[in-house]
Amino acid sequence: MCKADGFDSAKSLAYALAYIKFTQDIRMAQTERHVRLFRNGRNQAVRIPREFELEGDEAIMRKEGSRLIVEPVRKGRLLSLLGTLSPLDETFPDVDEDLPPLDDPAL
Repeated sequence: MCKADGFDSAKSLAYALAYIKFTQDIRMAQTERHVRLFRNGRNQAVRIPREFELEGDEAIMRKEGSRLIVEPVRKGRLLSLLGTLSPLDETFPDVDEDLPPLDDPAL
């Protein structure tokens, strides 16, 4: 066996791979959960576990390949962003100064 810096490289590699697998399992346990599907009338349904609850009362659902992705609908984000901006001190330019008046009969 090859030893580098006093460590058995095959044994070190095995420990490293075991650690990586362990950390992946922990991460997956935090982001995945086995759930049961059931029928609600003519629709297939799934109960969302508490740790995966979405905010609000609406969601967007889409399918990407064999994956079903459910995301919360976030309302009012634009209004809240605009509310954080300070008002402009500049006057808005007159963008229609070269246009004929709206009541022009030739239009």
